[in-house]
Amino acid sequence: MKITKLMSATALALGVLSAAAAPVAAQQKTEFKLAWSIYVGWMPWGYLEDSGIMDKWADKYGIDVEIVQFNDYVESINQYTAGAFDGVSATNMDTLSIPSGSGVDTTALIIGDYSNGNDAVIAKGASGLADLKGKPVNLVELSVSHYLLARGLDTVGLEESDLGSVINTSDADMIAAYATKDVEAVVTWNPLVSEILGSNPDAVNLFDSSMIPGEILDLMVVNTETLADNPDFGKAVVGAWYEVMGLMAAGDEAALTAMAEASGTDLEGYKAQMAATEMFFDPAAAVAQAGSDDLPTTMSNVAEFLFDKGILGEGAPSADFVGVAYPDGSVSGSEANVKFRFDTTYMQMAADGSL
Repeated sequence: MKITKLMSATALALGVLSAAAAPVAAQQKTEFKLAWSIYVGWMPWGYLEDSGIMDKWADKYGIDVEIVQFNDYVESINQYTAGAFDGVSATNMDTLSIPSGSGVDTTALIIGDYSNGNDAVIAKGASGLADLKGKPVNLVELSVSHYLLARGLDTVGLEESDLGSVINTSDADMIAAYATKDVEAVVTWNPLVSEILGSNPDAVNLFDSSMIPGEILDLMVVNTETLADNPDFGKAVVGAWYEVMGLMAAGDEAALTAMAEASGTDLEGYKAQMAATEMFFDPAAAVAQAGSDDLPTTMSNVAEFLFDKGILGEGAPSADFVGVAYPDGSVSGSEANVKFRFDTTYMQMAADGSL
């Protein structure tokens, strides 16, 4: 199965929409659309739509919420940025660079999980990251994989310039590429990680996302103005999400099997991917993550990476170009250009049982 988890710069390379294409002013309405794409932590969105749970919660608040699957992750974010959707499943990194960097004020309505081993640096017969010095590394360039590599190299005092080269490789080609003689190391994500490690005796996991916990966050982000004007939208979506989280936490095999099959694997395979994913089944845990002292540092690291690669918004003068607001009112980056917000209002309602 191919999981499309392409990131920020890929979208920009394809011509991501600018702030001029930002959504029109939000207003009260009754019909909403969310976009999502295939990834272990986002499979609940498809289940919400197919099971009728989303409809049940939308009916409770007298609205309609349509959840649309995209095969192309980047395109789903582009469509959200253009205003065709009210929300989209995205990572913290992509939210910062694509909609927020393009001037679309965006709120993290739900922190669903963080990658806890799903993304990994893998090399043939190496003993540590230092062995990558002077060697080529294949990855989806300017992606979460690229970010993971940068964070890993930093732990051993290396920079990307110390590598032989970084070779842009599609996720669809990664397994075949690893099997060739010329490829010495790859950075990729599950289920490709599991397949490469499981079918190649020489494959060594040198560094994975469990070593930077909480940095690769998987979110449902929504337009800030839309949410402000339509609080029932937030209540319905969050209420529906945590009903499914309850099923998953209880090990509901019918729900988990449906998600597994929709993602192109079986229950065992899906559970294996889940094991490398820190899901926030409990809304209180998601609230705590949003209020973590480490989150501003993480977002600053992400901003530095994006700015270094030239993808933190068009013409960004520094890594502080986009402001990110946190639940305690603090801001990292520009206080005059806050376009990304971590808001725990609705997750807290779920934790309090007040939805």
